[in-house]
Amino acid sequence: MKKWYAAILVFLLAFSSLAAVQVAHSKPPQSHKRSSFQLGVDVLLKDRLDLLKGKRVGLITNPTGVDQSLNSIVDRFAGNSDIHLTALFGPEHGVRGSAEAGAYVPFYTDLKTGLPVYSLYGETKKPTPEMLKDVDVLVFDIQDVGARFYTYIYTMAYAMEAAKEKGIPFIVLDRPNPIGGTKVEGPVLNPDYASFVGMYPIALRHGMTVGELAKYFNKACGIGADLTVVPMKGWHREMYMDDTPLEWVMPSPNMPTLDTAAVYPGTALIEGTNISEGRGTTRPFELIGAPFIDGDRLTVKLNQLGLPGVRFRSASFTPTTSKWSGRLTNGIQIHVTDRNKYQSVKTGLAIVKTIHDLYPNQFAFRAEDKNGVSYFDQLIGNVWVREAINNGTSLQDIEKRWQKDLKEWKKKRAKYLMYH
Repeated sequence: MKKWYAAILVFLLAFSSLAAVQVAHSKPPQSHKRSSFQLGVDVLLKDRLDLLKGKRVGLITNPTGVDQSLNSIVDRFAGNSDIHLTALFGPEHGVRGSAEAGAYVPFYTDLKTGLPVYSLYGETKKPTPEMLKDVDVLVFDIQDVGARFYTYIYTMAYAMEAAKEKGIPFIVLDRPNPIGGTKVEGPVLNPDYASFVGMYPIALRHGMTVGELAKYFNKACGIGADLTVVPMKGWHREMYMDDTPLEWVMPSPNMPTLDTAAVYPGTALIEGTNISEGRGTTRPFELIGAPFIDGDRLTVKLNQLGLPGVRFRSASFTPTTSKWSGRLTNGIQIHVTDRNKYQSVKTGLAIVKTIHDLYPNQFAFRAEDKNGVSYFDQLIGNVWVREAINNGTSLQDIEKRWQKDLKEWKKKRAKYLMYH
């Protein structure tokens, strides 16, 4: 009996030691993450109100502008006696998300605060001197998603230009890159193809925070504003959004989840074609298709490529809006199986090229404008990728061609990184 008792005791001790090791290597509890992490807005309100005291404050934000407890930054500023908030500025969808996609509302009054709200989307992307007449300092706090063609970062750039022209400070309250800050992918924008979906020569998946981008735009791209970035505390480059204590607040109606953001730098390229990118479904940018596609055939072809960290499944859907609205659409759903291995840009191009090759008579890039530029060219940042796909160039050769520019840009980027 004593031998059995001793054996059981040894087993229990060994099991408890193993459990202790597992706990030591597990993620820290949520309470620890919350106490050690701070957004730029929380750092500002706690430690850097000196940046705003005695000044009339203009705030550029949208529904993602919340603190860690999900309180609106608009309401936090308006309710703080040390902050004199005088004007609000919003990108597409407005400051509180009440504007429809694509709707241009030049001016309205915020019902909760009574403050003027100016639109920075549509006809006026840059604050005018009239909009800034009661503003001594501009503050930017909007969540980015990590792709060059997500336009909020250019709303920031235009506002920085306006602040420079008026001679007032510009403050960025930093937020995480939700898909991490280590992976950098895709071609660097050719300035000849600059537009509101790509103003500056950066990589398609840039791996930077909005604060880091602001520093890069300001110096490397020549804006020259009086810029201050209020950094986060406790954010590291390898962290995705769900590695932080933050909740996901939709940056825009078609960015419902972190899964969407993970695939977006590649599958948003499909917006430059006649293929549905899943708008009008519950899985935008994860569902891809068109009525003329055989989903099973496309699934087999894509899975045969052996792309890292992803599998494809045949799927049918009926978009309620956008391309092929109301039509039964066949294609694929993207399933990211390992986001650390997943290559979003390469995967997006593989989908475009494979559909192009399978359906050369039905597939089409968006029409060229009078200058011979397709919307696909603006998204990818050049014309040569579209030409390479049309000419039958392999995916590997396409990817190889942008590596030199990407390597050079990574060196420039390194000077502006704030986190390790």
